[in-house]
Amino acid sequence: MSHEIYDNPLITRYASREMAELWSPQRRHSTWRRLWIALADCERELGLKITKAQIAELKKYVDDVNFDAADRYERELRHDVMAHVHAYGDQCPKARPIIHLGATSCYVTDNADLILMREGLQMLRSRLVEVIDGLAKFAVKYRDLPCLGFTHLQPAQPTTVGKRATLWCYDLVLDLEEIEHRIDSLRFRGVKGTTGTQATFLSLFNGDHAKVEELDRMVTARMGFTQPYAVTGQTYSRKVDSHVLQTLSGIAQSAHKAGSDLRILQSRKEIEEPFEEKQIGSSAMAYKRNPMRSERMCSLARFALSLQSSADQTMATQWLERTLDDSANRRLTIPQAFLTLDAVLIIYRNITRGLVVYPKVIEKHLNEELPFMATEEILMAGVQSGGDRQDLHERVRVHSQAAGRQVKEQGLTNDLLERLKADPAFAAVDLSKALDARRFTGRAAEQVDSFVREVVGPIRKKYGSSKQLGGDVKV
Repeated sequence: MSHEIYDNPLITRYASREMAELWSPQRRHSTWRRLWIALADCERELGLKITKAQIAELKKYVDDVNFDAADRYERELRHDVMAHVHAYGDQCPKARPIIHLGATSCYVTDNADLILMREGLQMLRSRLVEVIDGLAKFAVKYRDLPCLGFTHLQPAQPTTVGKRATLWCYDLVLDLEEIEHRIDSLRFRGVKGTTGTQATFLSLFNGDHAKVEELDRMVTARMGFTQPYAVTGQTYSRKVDSHVLQTLSGIAQSAHKAGSDLRILQSRKEIEEPFEEKQIGSSAMAYKRNPMRSERMCSLARFALSLQSSADQTMATQWLERTLDDSANRRLTIPQAFLTLDAVLIIYRNITRGLVVYPKVIEKHLNEELPFMATEEILMAGVQSGGDRQDLHERVRVHSQAAGRQVKEQGLTNDLLERLKADPAFAAVDLSKALDARRFTGRAAEQVDSFVREVVGPIRKKYGSSKQLGGDVKV
């Protein structure tokens, strides 16, 4: 590693080796060569003068990419695809005349991108499933632990720690549905020629339209796709890139939301992310336990969100059959979006596996607000005991505001229940049960059970034996 030039933190600090290898020059250019082999072999099978010996020669060097030669050619030719055609031809002199026969540059560049994006989506799907599983386990463990709910970031009706975790989890379930849709709907650019008209291939096959159509189908199947896009210009529609990055943006949104929630909860000392034995929270304040994983997850997610706009604008500004102003942008945004989401989900998985819950702190915070939340039930109980609803409502209002002023202005504890106990109007009401938080969490615990059983269960069944990816938080 050179320390004299800028390195990409996505590679050196955040993303996994698997994802970095997927978008590497080696993987990209060996994929180009596989595409050239598939094209030549299918053209041979359909009658063009291409020999099995030429195909065998191409296959011999499919992964042995001579990058130095390609670099020399590109400095001379100023064209990356033709540079690799010439470099491949140097290794395969017999096959040199038929490499890239009839094709345009986007035959290899676009089709390779689609292949890599599909595999990248599959890798992210596996990571997503791992996080969903981890959050579901956490939700079950704390399914009925009452905690203070919040709306507008203000104390609201109690929920449970487990139910809150299902909200984070369900966002990812929706993302999983979207990523599955993208994988299923992703197609192949296919063999479409210079401006998408297949004119060069029609010429190669002496005007035989059927053979040109069959060539498109054959190469598509050879590269593992069920069908090509129905029509293209020189490129496949850049709306495809926009859709894919939109899917990745959705995952980033979910991760950012959960990360923000965890940062708030850690500031309240209710839930903490993992913190290692020798980890340093602050260079100055030695006592600190900062939520650095959640902060990093949010930071990376925000970067992923910003990449979506590039894909949208690239789609919007393509002229007629294509313009090259998409190329440099796509070289950056597409790989970096995948690398970023890979890192985000690695961090998210790490967080879910080590969350620490502090029930006593949660209970303390809940009890500070619970008297206010119990007032409606106390009011109804007073009416059932023979009291006047309007009179009781006014008494509750006055006592609540007085208790609130004591908390806010004097920093004292909430004494609303004591005030109500001292009021003769509530003498017939049993206030001893007012602070039983489980009475106010509704069906939160049961919702956790049904969510895990009906939503997460099928996901576990479908992907339980899928490949588990490596990668962990690096710093």
